[in-house]
Amino acid sequence: MNFRQRSTNISEPRINDRIRVPEVRLVGPNGEQVGIVRVEDALRLAAEADLDLVEVAPMAKPPVAKLMDFGKFKYEAALKAREARKNQVNTVIKEIKLRPKIDPHDYGTKKGHVERFLKGGDKVKVTIMFRGREQSRPELGFRLLQRLAEDVLELGTVESAPKQDGRNMIMVLAPTKKKSEAMAEQRRARTSSEPAAGAEQSAAPEQVEAQATEQSPAQTTPEAAPAAAEAPAEQA
Repeated sequence: MNFRQRSTNISEPRINDRIRVPEVRLVGPNGEQVGIVRVEDALRLAAEADLDLVEVAPMAKPPVAKLMDFGKFKYEAALKAREARKNQVNTVIKEIKLRPKIDPHDYGTKKGHVERFLKGGDKVKVTIMFRGREQSRPELGFRLLQRLAEDVLELGTVESAPKQDGRNMIMVLAPTKKKSEAMAEQRRARTSSEPAAGAEQSAAPEQVEAQATEQSPAQTTPEAAPAAAEAPAEQA
């Protein structure tokens, strides 16, 4: 507990009375160079401007200190760090396994998975698995991987050419679009689809009201009332 707190204090810059040097190279709140001044004078200027004196370059000779609102500075730094973590993208490698003599339908399914992964901005590791006598025919796996690379050429490129690894042959495909770009496109697609869905929902009550309006005249027409009134007379 104490060690964590001590480490946090060390990582933060020294401010105001914690600056223990006789003089500093002072920088104004707008970045202007004030020059080398005594630390007492720098603290006085900070107090007059209702700002903090923050040591921004402690290793310089003399140390560099700046006049700033330290609370606002820490808040903006926290926002930037949060935004950086939000935009950070982790590269994911998906894996697809094929057999040298794969069925055409299965090949189409596997190719669809590869295309989906590449559209999402992920790399794809394609593995050809050889069994038994298939190990003596590596050209079958090479041709299959070459065919797959050509079929998805618009979405990805070959990052690692096919190579034999024991009983397997491996190729790595990299997406043409970066992960961040793919995620941005997905967000834009979701955003554009939401207003359309809302428009459909708002149109539904109008359709129901229109149907009710069309049905209501048939229930209250003048011709229907006499017919209903004459019915008991005929029975009598």
